[in-house]
Amino acid sequence: MTRASATLIGFSAILMWSLLAVFTAASGTVPPFQLAAMTFAIGGALGVVWIAAGGRWRELRQPLPVWLTGIAGLFGYHALYFTALRNARPVEAGLICYLWPLLIVLFSSLLPGERLRWYHIAGALLGLAGTVLIIGGRASATGFGGGNLLGYGSALAAAFTWAAYSVLSRRFAAVPTAVVAAFCLATALLSALCHMLFEITVWPQGGGQWLAILGLGALPVGAAFYVWDFGVKRGNIQVLGAASYVAPLLSTLILILAGFGQVTAALAVAALLISAGAVLASRDMLIRKRAAEPAATTA
Repeated sequence: MTRASATLIGFSAILMWSLLAVFTAASGTVPPFQLAAMTFAIGGALGVVWIAAGGRWRELRQPLPVWLTGIAGLFGYHALYFTALRNARPVEAGLICYLWPLLIVLFSSLLPGERLRWYHIAGALLGLAGTVLIIGGRASATGFGGGNLLGYGSALAAAFTWAAYSVLSRRFAAVPTAVVAAFCLATALLSALCHMLFEITVWPQGGGQWLAILGLGALPVGAAFYVWDFGVKRGNIQVLGAASYVAPLLSTLILILAGFGQVTAALAVAALLISAGAVLASRDMLIRKRAAEPAATTA
């Protein structure tokens, strides 16, 4: 498994996360913590099947720091994200939360053997600019309100939490990805507890809403965490951080195709910025690929 291949596997998580908005919109009015408990239970169950099929039970024996990092990352991010949505306008909270790809690129310079280059920063900033056009444009009419400090603070904390989780996962590169299944099940349990304490149960109505929840649990709140863990541990984490800005772009396009929006000039410009940022941040990976081609031809 080459570093480039591991990076591509990690990028598949970004593609799955682009389905999060449309699946969530189709899941009805299930409260957020209940939705997290249901979907993480599905994602964790898929991991258990994979573990059982490969006889990987011993891989779940990990030191306490690994468990604390995984559970804090998955549950902590979603708890903070849901708090942000409850205490601030969703569009603005989403804009702040999507600072995490830029933070991943910057935090990755602290990892052993990693160097932060100008094109990583430039690519991340281009992606951030494109995301501002996609998400922030819809809030331009009202601007950022001043009475939602708890929501904005929670959104910022969520961005730092997911970036820290992703970078710290690289520190535990020797830890098998199978342990993510246990992280998902623990997150489901904690989410269920929060649901019982703070929410009223609302079950999905009709087969379409149930299918949307199954889709959430299988892909953006399931398989995506496994391939992301593999990618950040064995791939180019700086490229993955910058390329993560593709998620809000694809999410917006999918919502448009599903009839929840329309194409605008801002979206077209955002597409160019995000694409350019992803290519720029991937510069070192492309250089390595070209350097390997003559050797492969000679062989």
